[in-house]
Amino acid sequence: MRVLILTILTLIGQLTFAQTDKSKRPSPPDNTKVTTTDGVTIDINYSRPSLKGRQLGVDIAPIGIVWRTGANEATTIEFNKDVLVEGKKLTAGKYGLYSIPGEHETTIMFNKVWNQWGTKYDANEDALRVSVSNATASNSQEQFKINATPQGTISLEWGQYVVPFTVKASN
Repeated sequence: MRVLILTILTLIGQLTFAQTDKSKRPSPPDNTKVTTTDGVTIDINYSRPSLKGRQLGVDIAPIGIVWRTGANEATTIEFNKDVLVEGKKLTAGKYGLYSIPGEHETTIMFNKVWNQWGTKYDANEDALRVSVSNATASNSQEQFKINATPQGTISLEWGQYVVPFTVKASN
């Protein structure tokens, strides 16, 4: 009887771990962290969906509609000090990162509510919105990626799209 109970408890433990192991998701988690040359630490946590034959801007991350800028839980972006995003002031802290993709321009939103599922979005909670021009990648990216450089350029990269925006320390 003890062996049976021990076996059942072991199986329950393994199943629980398998369900919480986010790296096994179809859109696995990733992190981008950098300290810029002007001393801003940027920490971004997100999940990486893949195109899987879907058309970007139509089947996934539709043009003109709020997108969670990743998959699963809300993508988070955290700054250790006050910053200027595309020249607009944003106080230090952690934010949900959302966007509205456009053909030529994308709106990036920094939302005060970050600890939630990514499809829950309330525009009334936006701390800042900036619009930036889209760029085109030389190589198509199957899986969504966020990059950040020491110069303070953050880029959202997927398919042929690159959406760059700049972050600088606010003096």
